[in-house]
Amino acid sequence: AGWGVFLTILHAKAESAGREVIAVDPRNTSRTCPACGHTAKENRPTQEKFHCLACGHTAHADTVGAINVLRAGLVPRHANPA
Repeated sequence: AGWGVFLTILHAKAESAGREVIAVDPRNTSRTCPACGHTAKENRPTQEKFHCLACGHTAHADTVGAINVLRAGLVPRHANPA
């Protein structure tokens, strides 16, 4: 019940602020290289580190995850312009 209440409040707050909530599947968002797209568990050798085995891109794993979530959220927005 807690998660549903949170989502209801989140949607209401976003709407009142003129914002939109876009659900994104979080699977592999911190294992997928934002530079080349290669996805592998091994791309994330530690909790904090990201190092792409395919292209060598390195970054903080949270940064990689945030970039990939943002991109995934922008896809439906560009596919269905308001």
